[in-house]
Amino acid sequence: MAVNLESLSPAELQALIKNAEAQMESARKNHIKEVRTKIDGILAGAGLAISDVYPTRGGKGAKGPKAAVAPKYRNPVNAAQTWSGRGKRPLWFVEALRKKGVTAESLLIAGTSAKGAPAKKVAKKTPAKKTQAKKKS
Repeated sequence: MAVNLESLSPAELQALIKNAEAQMESARKNHIKEVRTKIDGILAGAGLAISDVYPTRGGKGAKGPKAAVAPKYRNPVNAAQTWSGRGKRPLWFVEALRKKGVTAESLLIAGTSAKGAPAKKVAKKTPAKKTQAKKKS
């Protein structure tokens, strides 16, 4: 089927392109379906599963879901808004830091430290008394 493209209007060319793209997508899906059928037949004949032939080795599928990180900072205006300290700073955090006298440490949730680990209570050490030796002249 030869089509003289020079004789077609822009609207007809657009329609032809859309039809060709739809036909291409349909042909691709059919091709994939045929290949899958052949592979399934080969695997069934050999008594194997796809996971036997292609085991996962550390790809995206091998990792489990990431554990949620405990929040570290809380919005003083809206206590429901928290941030773990990872990733991009939320807008409420940036705007709070712009206020006079507000630091990141002042936005910490009680019981957390700036390093992310729970704050440890440390006994204060008293400085050792130094004895001054008398100078003999």
